Amino acid sequence: MNDKALRENLLELLRGGGAHLTFDQALEHLPPGYQGAKVPGSPHTPWRIVEHMRIAQWDILEFSRNPEHVSPDFPDGYWPPDNAPPTPTAWDESVAAFRADLQAMQDLVADPQTDLLAPIPHGDGQTILREAMLVADHNAYHLGQLVMLMRALGVWNVSPSS
Repeated sequence: MNDKALRENLLELLRGGGAHLTFDQALEHLPPGYQGAKVPGSPHTPWRIVEHMRIAQWDILEFSRNPEHVSPDFPDGYWPPDNAPPTPTAWDESVAAFRADLQAMQDLVADPQTDLLAPIPHGDGQTILREAMLVADHNAYHLGQLVMLMRALGVWNVSPSS
C-alpha cells in the first residue's frame, strides 16, 4: 500500500463511519440532562465515558507529538471522579476538546512530513501509525459502550439495526 492510501485509510478510521458510528452520531441521540444518567449495575454514565475518551485521546495525541508530555496516573487519571459534569459548561468543553484533539491527530496523520512508521523518538517502539490506530480503536470501543448505555437508558431512538 502506498503512503497516500495508508494515510487516507487511517484518516477514515479516525473519523469513524464505515463499520463504526462517529462521535457526533452517538452524541446526537443523547438528550439534554442525561449526561450524568446512570443505569443500575453499570459503572459508567455518558459523562464518565465521554470524559474518559477525551482524556485518553489527549494523552495519546500528546505522547505522539510532545517529548515532554507526562501521562496521567493509570487508571485513576483517565477517568473523571464524578458521574455528572462538575459545571454547567464542562460537557460542552469536554466535547469540544475531544473534537479538537481528534482533528489534531488527523492533521498529524495527514501531514506528509509525519513518518507514520518511524519509531517515536521518546517512546519505546511506538509509531504514529500505532498511536492513531490506538485512538481509533479506543474511541470505537467506548462509543459502543455509550450506545449500549443509551439503549439501557431508553434514549437511543433509532432502528434496532443501528
